[in-house]
Amino acid sequence: WLGALRFDNLALRSLPVDASEESGPRAVPGACFARVRPSPLQNPRLVAMSLPALALLGLEAPAADPAAAEAEAALFFSGNRVPAGAEPAAHCYCGHQFGSFAGQLGDGAAMYLGEVLGPRGERWEIQLKGAGITPFSRQADGRKVLRSSIREFLCSEAMFHLGIPTTRAGTCVTSDSRVLRDIFYDGNPKNERCTVVLRIASTFIRFGSFEIFKPPDEYTGRKGPSVNRNDIRIQMLDYVISTFYPEIQEAHSDNTVQRNAAFFREITKRTARLVAEWQCVGFCHGVLNTDNMSIVGLTIDYGPFGFMDRYDPEHVCNGSDNTGRYAYNKQPEICKWNLGKLAEALVPELPLEISQLILEEEYDAEFEKHYLQKMRKKLGLIQLELEEDSKLVSELLETMHLTAGDFTNTFYLLSSFSVDIDPSKFEDFLEELTSQCASVEELKVVFKPQMDPRQLSMMLMLAQSNPQLLALIGTKANINKELERIEQFSKLQQLTADDLLSRNKRHWKEWLEKYRVRLQKEIESVGNADAWNTERVKVMNSNNPKYILRNYIAQNAIEAAENGDFSEVRNVLKLLEHPFQEAEGFQEVKEDAEEEGAAATAAVCSQETRSKQSYCSKPPLWASELCVT
Repeated sequence: WLGALRFDNLALRSLPVDASEESGPRAVPGACFARVRPSPLQNPRLVAMSLPALALLGLEAPAADPAAAEAEAALFFSGNRVPAGAEPAAHCYCGHQFGSFAGQLGDGAAMYLGEVLGPRGERWEIQLKGAGITPFSRQADGRKVLRSSIREFLCSEAMFHLGIPTTRAGTCVTSDSRVLRDIFYDGNPKNERCTVVLRIASTFIRFGSFEIFKPPDEYTGRKGPSVNRNDIRIQMLDYVISTFYPEIQEAHSDNTVQRNAAFFREITKRTARLVAEWQCVGFCHGVLNTDNMSIVGLTIDYGPFGFMDRYDPEHVCNGSDNTGRYAYNKQPEICKWNLGKLAEALVPELPLEISQLILEEEYDAEFEKHYLQKMRKKLGLIQLELEEDSKLVSELLETMHLTAGDFTNTFYLLSSFSVDIDPSKFEDFLEELTSQCASVEELKVVFKPQMDPRQLSMMLMLAQSNPQLLALIGTKANINKELERIEQFSKLQQLTADDLLSRNKRHWKEWLEKYRVRLQKEIESVGNADAWNTERVKVMNSNNPKYILRNYIAQNAIEAAENGDFSEVRNVLKLLEHPFQEAEGFQEVKEDAEEEGAAATAAVCSQETRSKQSYCSKPPLWASELCVT
C-alpha cells in the first residue's frame, strides 16, 4: 500500500546537513538538518488514520485488505521500518520560549522522513513525531505518549475541516513500549505508551529556524549554534521563498532586499489572518513561542491547546502558563511580537527599519479586517459592511462574558434568530440561548479560590514590603485575579438559579434587540427578504461549527484508547471531519462505523437521554477540572 509514496527530498538537497552521524544530544553548528534513525517500538498498532490527509500523499483508502494496510501503516509510521526513498533527519532551530531566548532547540522528538510528491505534483513534507532521540532531544527521550498524540492527531484534522490553515495528521500509531511521564509536574509519574503521529505539511520550517544565527542574547546569554553564518541564512531565504513563495521570487528575482521585504510582508499578513481565524473559533494555541510559528502561516505544534468552552477573554488553556502570556485575548499581540523576532533574525538580508515598518503597516490592519469579515459571516451580516458592526461584535462578546455563555453554541444558535420572530418563539429562543450560559454550580467551580488564605495574605504583605521577592514567587496580576475570584465566589453564595437566569435573559434581550435592528438594515437593502434569509442561514451554518474538539471529548477518547479501545478516537475523527453538519449527518457516519465493526459509542445531540454527554452540548462539570500542561 505504501509503495505508492514517491519521495523527492528537496530540503536536504537545498540546505546544509550536518556531516556527523552521532545520534545523542549535541550542538549542531553550521547546519539546518542532522541525519537520524527512528528508534523501533514494541508491537506497534494503528490507533487511527485520516484518509483525507493520507490522500494528499497519493494514498487511497485500501479496498482489498484494510487490516493488512493498517498493519503496514503501523510498521512504517511507527518508525520501525523506513519507507524506500525516505531520508530521516531532524531540523535545527532556536526559539524565544515564554519571551526568553532559549538557544538551540530543534526537532527533539520529531523526524523529517522526506518529501512526498502528491497526485497533482504538489510536495508534502512528512514527519514522525515521537520516533526517538535526535541531536536536539536535550535531556528528553524523543518520545511522545498516547494522550498527547491523540490530541495532536485529532486537532490537526479538526482545524483543517474548520477551514483553518494547519499541519495535517495522517496516522496515530501506539505500542507496548512505555515511558515515564510526570503529567502535572507534581512528583507522581505515570507509565505511558509510546505513540507516534505522522505529520504532514508543505514545510515544518518555523520562525525559530532563522534564529540559529542569533548572537548571545543580552538577557539569557544563550546564542544560536550558527552565529556569523549569514551564508546559511541566505540559503534558507532562497530555499523558503523560491519553494513556498514562488510568485514573490519571480516578481523580485533581480532585487533580494525587495524580495525579502515582499516575503516578510506576506508572512505578516498570513499570520495575522491565521490568528484572526483562531479568535473566531475560540482556539487557544497554548505555547506561542517563536519555534511554534510556521514560516508559511500554518497552525503548528499542537501541545496544551484548547478550544474555549465558556467565553472568557483571559482564558489560559496551558496549565504551565502561570503568567497568562498566551491567554486567548493576547494571541494577536503575541503573534505580532513573534514576527518582530523573525524580523530581527532576517538582518542583514532584510534591514530592520524595512521589516518593522512593514509589521506596523500590515499586521494590525490585516488582523482587524479578516477578523471583522469572519465575524460578519458568523452573524449573517452578508449584505452590508457597516462601521457599527465592530461595536456589535464587541457587545456580543461582552454579553457572552457577562452571562458566561458557551462560545461555540451561542454562535451556532444565532442562525435560528429572525427579525420577525413572534413573542412566544422569542421566549423559546431566549430559553435555549440562556441554557448555554454557565449555571450557579459551574460558576462556583470557575471562581473557586485557588490560594491558601495564608499564602494570599503573605503575598499581599510582600506586595507592600518587598516587591522584588514577590516577583520571584508570583505576580501582582495573580494576586488581583485571586482577589477577584474570592469576591465573585462570595457573591455566588447568595445567588439563586432564578436570579441568575433573570439577569442573563436581561443581558441577552438587550443585545438581541441591537442585533435585530442591524438585521433589519440588511433586509431593507435587499429586494427579496426570503432569499436573503436563506443565504444568511447558509453562511452562518458554514461559519459557526456545531462540533469542536472540546477537552472533555478528547479526554473521553484518550481514556478509552488507554484501555485498548480505539473506536472513540476514530468516531471523534469522523465527527470532526464534518464540524458544520447537523447531528443526523453524524448518525450516518456512526452507522458506517458500526458496519466496519467499530464499537461506536457516540451520543448525538438529539439523544439527550443518553448517559454519555452529547458531542455538541456544553461540557460536563467534571471537564472544568481538566488541566493540560
